Amino acid sequence: MSKDFTASEVQALIRPHTGAVTGFERTARGFMSDLTAIVDCERGPFFVKAVRNSPGGRRDSITREKQVNAFVWPISPALRWHVEDGSWVVLGFEAVEGRPANFGPDSADLRSIVELVECIGRLKLPPVAEGWPETRWDPFVRNDSEAEFFRGETLLHTDINPSNLLVGESGMWAVDWAWPTRGGRPSSIRPSWIFNWWPPDTVPSLRSRGGAQCTAWAEAEPKALDEFAAAQLRMYRTAVGRKPDSPWLHAMVAAGQSWVEHRGVTVD
Repeated sequence: MSKDFTASEVQALIRPHTGAVTGFERTARGFMSDLTAIVDCERGPFFVKAVRNSPGGRRDSITREKQVNAFVWPISPALRWHVEDGSWVVLGFEAVEGRPANFGPDSADLRSIVELVECIGRLKLPPVAEGWPETRWDPFVRNDSEAEFFRGETLLHTDINPSNLLVGESGMWAVDWAWPTRGGRPSSIRPSWIFNWWPPDTVPSLRSRGGAQCTAWAEAEPKALDEFAAAQLRMYRTAVGRKPDSPWLHAMVAAGQSWVEHRGVTVD
């Protein structure tokens, strides 16, 4: 049993599903989790994600992840069990071995990244996602007509980044469906999969070495991609205004500016 009080609480709660725990290794948690860990145990191993059981974003997020899992397997590891009490909500996933995908300009992962994004784009919208419209870009468009470009009937992951694409010996998984939504074709590829969370010098490599081959890119209206590029840039500019001391946000503004210039878009 871990001496970490938080981990001890979670271990006690999940024991009916794990049996005796022989190892509890915390992992880097995402923004929408309070605890993540690899649990070696009598019935595992499992990847465990836990949030405090209180109303609001994190509980809503883990509920969505639980509800969508059956519809995104086997692209994603299977949810084996879930449990909650008055303090915690916990999901127990099949543990998979993999490393974060490499988005570098000479990476051998680029083709597989494109293929996995294609697979996500082909997923059927599950009934549970009908009530999850994608609206987070609305503050960064100029009018309702531009916002309509992001509406649609496609299941969106919304956080495709290297840490959420795991490369294993037998394939690649999309993990951390922390906030799936329903949106349109242009945002189903989430051009943010180029810009979020890694150096912007990867943008040209993905744009020229696979990203444009995605069906969603090919089928999207150029105007829709233009508006999404503009919305991305406005979002990062706003974020920099709130956190001016965050170097990565300044890098994302630069990357966003590069993208709109590449597309010939002027952003106010």
